[in-house]
Amino acid sequence: MKDEEPSQLDPARLKALAHPLRRLMLRHLNVHGPATSTTLGELLGAKTGTTSYHLRQLEKNGFIEEIPERSTGRERWWRVAPGPRDLRLPTAGQLAPEDRPVLAEFQRIGMEEDRALFERFPEAYHRDPDWAKASRGMGRMTKEEFEEFFEAYIALLLKYSPRGDDVTPGARPVHIRLFALPADED
Repeated sequence: MKDEEPSQLDPARLKALAHPLRRLMLRHLNVHGPATSTTLGELLGAKTGTTSYHLRQLEKNGFIEEIPERSTGRERWWRVAPGPRDLRLPTAGQLAPEDRPVLAEFQRIGMEEDRALFERFPEAYHRDPDWAKASRGMGRMTKEEFEEFFEAYIALLLKYSPRGDDVTPGARPVHIRLFALPADED
């Protein structure tokens, strides 16, 4: 696998991902593969017009693309677009003041999703501990060492997250989260 350069989300792309329904649709396409707006609407309890609108917003910002060979008439099939997988958030200081609430909303929605995953963990572990792993730890690092640790983590995640034809037979999608914050601020 070739090395991937990190890509920072600009305000428009960040705004596209700061909507709960768009995130659900994008996650569904990532996990389950191509779908139509009708299929997504039925699965997510939304009207087809609503899902169509949000799919177009995801397409406009480069997150998904239409599959022309599967689309016929009004039925359009969508898939995750190829592109950078290492998407980085801007810091609040890198954004104009009017764009900072979008970053806060993006983070709020993400934390809600992560909290839901965290709550599902005990049952997933009980069901199949070979597919539910957790680790808690503490390290002592300088800011430079922490940056090196984070970059190594991202490289490892990318190494074991191939796309398309590079996916190993029998591979399953797995939610992986890394949270790191200073422990001496408790």
